[in-house]
Amino acid sequence: MNDSSTAPTTGVLLAGGAGTRLGLGPKALLPFRGHTLVEVLAKTLLDGGCLKIVVVLGAGAEDVRRATDLGGYLVVDNPEWASGMASSFRTGLAAATHGHNVMVTLVDQPGLTSGVVARLLAAHQPGRVTAAGYADTVYKGSNTTKLRRGHPLIIDATLRADIAESAVGDAGARRFLKAHPGLVDVVDCRDLADGADVDTKDKLHLLSD
Repeated sequence: MNDSSTAPTTGVLLAGGAGTRLGLGPKALLPFRGHTLVEVLAKTLLDGGCLKIVVVLGAGAEDVRRATDLGGYLVVDNPEWASGMASSFRTGLAAATHGHNVMVTLVDQPGLTSGVVARLLAAHQPGRVTAAGYADTVYKGSNTTKLRRGHPLIIDATLRADIAESAVGDAGARRFLKAHPGLVDVVDCRDLADGADVDTKDKLHLLSD
């Protein structure tokens, strides 16, 4: 078994979605801060402290490769992207450096900051899963404090195989985390980001930053 106490972390950016509900082509190519979402978020993972970055492409992979500068990262294609996020999730975990912890995040989260990445890396404990926690709208405004688990998510090196095996359909680590809640540490990141996804047209304003 690997000793993950000092294991470096590979960042895995899942960027294979077609963005069907947006109707603007692959989410990876959405314009953001003078670049594309995939370029900005890959750099955010690197700037936050991930040693290496894996970018998983799917829908329009060749278009994404032509239109972006991802030369500093390992870019892999998932030909099964249409089967659901789990296939891209497994592809990313398989491509990450052997023995590394893996930080998984999604390309449609423009609010991700290097501060969130750094905070999660600092908080991660060996043998566990570390997830960013954001405000839960169900409890917002009440006296109850509850965090909504979101991305990024650090998967310990010792758990990579089991979590990859559990991924099906549109669920990445969800089934494993639900079955093993005692292994999950949720780190409060509400002061750094809101964890919002650009998954519908009413969220496109998130790209105007």
